[in-house]
Amino acid sequence: MQIAHSQIIIGTFSRSTWRGRILLLSAMFCLLGVVRVNAQSNPDGSLYSRFGIGELQSFSSSQIEAMGGIAPSMHSLNYLNISNPGTWSDLVLTRAAAGFTYQNITISDAAENQSRLASGFLNAVHFSFPIFERKLGAAIGFVPYSRVSYRVEQPGTLLTTGAGPDTVDYSVNFEGSGGLQQIVGGLGYRINSNLSVGASIQGFFGIIENGRRTSFLEAGFQQTEVSIETRLTGVSATIGSIYSARQLLNDEDFITVGAAFTLPTTLSGERVRTLGEGLDRDTLGTADEGSIRLPLAFEGGVSYYPGPRWIVTAGGKYEPWSRFESDFLFPGLEVAGEPLSDRIRGGAGVEFLPAGSDLLAPFLARVAYRFGFYYDQSYISPNPAVRINTMALTGGLSIPTMMSGTRIDINLEVGQRGSTDEDLVKDIFYRLSANVNIGERWFQKTKLR
Repeated sequence: MQIAHSQIIIGTFSRSTWRGRILLLSAMFCLLGVVRVNAQSNPDGSLYSRFGIGELQSFSSSQIEAMGGIAPSMHSLNYLNISNPGTWSDLVLTRAAAGFTYQNITISDAAENQSRLASGFLNAVHFSFPIFERKLGAAIGFVPYSRVSYRVEQPGTLLTTGAGPDTVDYSVNFEGSGGLQQIVGGLGYRINSNLSVGASIQGFFGIIENGRRTSFLEAGFQQTEVSIETRLTGVSATIGSIYSARQLLNDEDFITVGAAFTLPTTLSGERVRTLGEGLDRDTLGTADEGSIRLPLAFEGGVSYYPGPRWIVTAGGKYEPWSRFESDFLFPGLEVAGEPLSDRIRGGAGVEFLPAGSDLLAPFLARVAYRFGFYYDQSYISPNPAVRINTMALTGGLSIPTMMSGTRIDINLEVGQRGSTDEDLVKDIFYRLSANVNIGERWFQKTKLR
């Protein structure tokens, strides 16, 4: 099946241009990698990322991000859907993409106390290319899996004995950073004009650090800092498929149904505890070894393309975190064997491209306009009486460039997480992201006509 919804011009270029763009891509990815390292060390994210293995990340492509964030049934010549390897069979261009997100969170409690935090992080970096055009494609990418980024201060008063004041004020600062990352690589293969399948392997790695620092306001009391650092590694796999049917209501429309299944996996780990003042810390005993078991994940969806101007999509995801097993105790799991909750996520969105397939239309007509929403029922709950739910609206603009097959996406997400019930906090957040999607025909000689 030929994809009807495309907005590309295919061309060739000289060897010097090819080398220049390789250098440009390399510099861009290195820069974004440095930005991510700096962002991870700044614990200015949601307080709910403290619990479990952190706040789970969901990123398939910048197109899908602006349309509700979950669409395993979507495929496009301009984007790689990293979540479903079954869509990789339709690759025509060699593609590279990366994006960065700025996040601002306003946290409030039942007493209307507020705190504002801001941070930045990398969405994903991926590279894909066709082995046999519209038949067999390959992709590799870096995709965050979970993110730990929080800091909270808890004041208190200590009763003393002996000379000096009867009480001493102090504060306990809880901070966390890090998370799990994925290196994804795999193939997508088209079986026939209607059905494609694919498979990928995910290599998990990461460090989750949770710390506690106690500071006294009176002189003569020593500040102490305790840190727990957990390193995890492991491998999992995903299988995906997508089925398409054409000419349902008119000569131009088609519908796609996609699904992806990620196998449960066991991550081996090592935990180190340290105690001291500031950076001058001593290891407490030997490192503890253990493992955690991540649950399976299933996502499915449907997308309808009425013509070259419109896309409508909806999808859902299910992860049975109630089956999570761990030899390590994480915040929110202080009681060994305490279960987590199953995660459910659903979303829908629409894209409108006024120009459709007209490549000579005015600039504004070639900009794609996207809108969507999603609902996410979290796998963690600091209080068993309350579930931590997230609801958000998404939107974005996809801007064409002078480079053939390259688009710049500007996305905005506004939402609410949690509530102030049962002594919890509510997050009001917005995220602004910029993504670059580059596509070219590589490794082909220029043909004279």
